[in-house]
Amino acid sequence: MNRQRIARKRPRCPRMQSLGVILWPSFVAASLACGVFFAFVDPLRLRDISLPGHAISRELGYTLVFFLSWLVTAASSTVTCYLLRPMPRTADDEVPLG
Repeated sequence: MNRQRIARKRPRCPRMQSLGVILWPSFVAASLACGVFFAFVDPLRLRDISLPGHAISRELGYTLVFFLSWLVTAASSTVTCYLLRPMPRTADDEVPLG
């Protein structure tokens, strides 16, 4: 009884929970992807191939690729979070298909 009362008083924050569901797995996935990617690719060689006229350091290359991969994986997690939302019920839900 007391546990139920405490659980009801706890404020719910669905927006923060959604952000955590989106950002945390995408962060982990981006970290793993960057680790695998940079095990085979040197950021300075990548700079020479893609942006030869710019002075981009190795650390900036690591940072840019990490945040770009985090953005892509966060977009994927956002779509997944959107698709998991329950659909609103309509009057057509009660009609049998056959």
